[in-house]
Amino acid sequence: MSRHAIILLGHGSRDPLWRRPIEAVAERLTRRNADVAVCCAYLELEPPDLATAAARLAAGGAQRVTIVPMFLGTGKHGRDDPPRLLELLRQTHPAVEFDLRPPVGDDPRVLDLLAVIAAE
Repeated sequence: MSRHAIILLGHGSRDPLWRRPIEAVAERLTRRNADVAVCCAYLELEPPDLATAAARLAAGGAQRVTIVPMFLGTGKHGRDDPPRLLELLRQTHPAVEFDLRPPVGDDPRVLDLLAVIAAE
């Protein structure tokens, strides 16, 4: 396994179709970066949770894990849980460097692309 890994973190849903966009991003990311391990994790309602995904990557040899919250909007749950979970990951896997990125919805490039799509 790669020394660098990326976890795409979604909220989770009871509807299995909800996962498709995040899994599609994971597939595209894997195709573009074959040397980086990519997986999805969810805050609730479906597996794997963040702790399980991180444990798998750490067991596979990942030394650096980037967590990308795949949230367009970030409510209290999305704001509070990822930093709290990040601290638990750092305690559980002290040999692994974890980096929590801002939610994708905070990136102006995402907002610009959404505006382009909406205007078509």
